Amino acid sequence: MKGDDLIEVLRATINGPDKSWVLFENGTCVILMEPEADLAAQATALLREYGPVHAGSSFGDFSTITLENGRGWVVTCHHNDILTFVVRDEVSPDAMNRVVGLLGRSKRGQDAQELRVLHIEDKRPAEPGTAPDSAGM
Repeated sequence: MKGDDLIEVLRATINGPDKSWVLFENGTCVILMEPEADLAAQATALLREYGPVHAGSSFGDFSTITLENGRGWVVTCHHNDILTFVVRDEVSPDAMNRVVGLLGRSKRGQDAQELRVLHIEDKRPAEPGTAPDSAGM
């Protein structure tokens, strides 16, 4: 799934029209419940701190949620606001949740190392005279 398609899946999946989020290159999304001035810097700091994978600790834990639209899964981790998306074409059709979760965890770890922002979805209330916007990176 290409970046634009993944962004649309995220828009359809993330509940709450007022949630700002940042998507990283490998499919990890950081939802910013209390957005600050620089969304990319805030999300990058969260992913740098909570994204690395440490097997045998809470940093290695995950669960999977199947998306209703059949496009794939959300892989959660020990931080409630960090999610990684695994799309159907990344795994075999009969893949078990464990395989999906391990792939999602690996993608989160890669994003935590590389820290390359793909997209910023800015849903903060607009300042007078401006409109919130979404920015591709």
